[in-house]
Amino acid sequence: MTTDSEAHPLFAEALTTLGLDGLRAEIRRFPDATRTAAEAAAAIGCELSQICKSLIFAADGVPVLVLMDGASRVDVERVRQELGAGKVTRAKADVVRETTGYAIGGVPPFGHRTRTRVLADRSLLDHDVVWAAAGTPYTVFPMEPKTLIAHAGGTLVDVREQSQ
Repeated sequence: MTTDSEAHPLFAEALTTLGLDGLRAEIRRFPDATRTAAEAAAAIGCELSQICKSLIFAADGVPVLVLMDGASRVDVERVRQELGAGKVTRAKADVVRETTGYAIGGVPPFGHRTRTRVLADRSLLDHDVVWAAAGTPYTVFPMEPKTLIAHAGGTLVDVREQSQ
């Protein structure tokens, strides 16, 4: 692992726009991909729930970003109800790239190509710091959850699957 200020260009631009240039020094780059929450948690050495997953769904065909802790799954029915949508599905890889500017496995919680509605699950607030993708499957950054959600323009919701 190395600290690398070479963030994805789109994400680096977002950091500058948001006045977060200092965050570049916090970005960690790993030699192996951290595409999944489990891979990222293992590489960082943190709990799985400290990973912030950035997942793109299509609500009646309109992309929406859901921020979820790495140990939980999104309850699509709860997302549908939250949005008042008729149908919610996982977005296909090409829609994710077109909407965000990033490939699945590297989508950060903010700094996207287009503006989308953002739902942030309350479970993220269970931690002092969470780790999120920094625009590539090899890079992550730490941030306090409330700050991360604020920069993402997220609305706090309860959309994780409940354990039976």
